[in-house]
Amino acid sequence: MIHAPRAVIRRSLLVILAAALASGLIAAQVPPKLIARDVFGAVRAPGEPAATIGHRGDRADAPENTMASLELAMDELAYVETDVRLTRDGVPVLFHDVTLERIAGVDARIEDLDLEEVRALDVGAWYGEEFEGMRVPTFDEFLAALAERDGARALVELKADWSAAEVRTVIGLVERHNLRGRIVLQSFSVETLLAVRATSPSTPRIMLTRELPADPRWLAEQLGVIGFGTTAASVRKAPGAVELAHAAGIAVLCYTLNSDDDWAAVSALGVDGIITDEPSELDAWLAVTAPGT
Repeated sequence: MIHAPRAVIRRSLLVILAAALASGLIAAQVPPKLIARDVFGAVRAPGEPAATIGHRGDRADAPENTMASLELAMDELAYVETDVRLTRDGVPVLFHDVTLERIAGVDARIEDLDLEEVRALDVGAWYGEEFEGMRVPTFDEFLAALAERDGARALVELKADWSAAEVRTVIGLVERHNLRGRIVLQSFSVETLLAVRATSPSTPRIMLTRELPADPRWLAEQLGVIGFGTTAASVRKAPGAVELAHAAGIAVLCYTLNSDDDWAAVSALGVDGIITDEPSELDAWLAVTAPGT
């Protein structure tokens, strides 16, 4: 019997393994998928206190989506919410609006400018003199700050439509900072949610929607989301949807609520999180209405 050289055998095995991986015959190791309970705890019963989530940080005390605002929220809360857009040269930065007009007085979009141009803008002066000179944070900068705070989590909205290649940039940064499981990606865009699922199935994600479906379970299953972020009007209109979602272990969050009346209404329905511009006020309200939280 003629034996093939060992080097040839090794090369043949590598080719076979590569083909098996490519065809899915051998599954690549992936982190376990997280569910809503892993991120927000047990789904709430009606009347139980919801989690407080700082909208764009703590914008009651500092300019939105700046490190000052975000760090205030991260120091005081278990959850902070922010927004990510890509610069023209493909760098993820934290910014909400379609244009820079309101915050920086510039008639342009983040997507129209390179990172160097974005970082030259003042995004604090509009809020107050003491914040003059504040810059648009990069997503990398934000993740570094989050990683320093054990237990802090972030809800990160990917603005507009993202491709799988663009999503990989964000996922790569999350993994670099070892924050998998502490970052929840969310979007109004079905295309973006599908791109996240295709790129990183184990990354928890939330669908943002102005109208919660009467029965959200089918949509959650199709998109692989752990929850929905919606309006107070939506949950008031369809309180049974919250019950159905919870029965399936799906979280329901409400945005952006800043009054006692709204907090009371959605808490009575058992929503799991309230996104607010007034996190300190909400925490104080919860301390009175739900002692021990």
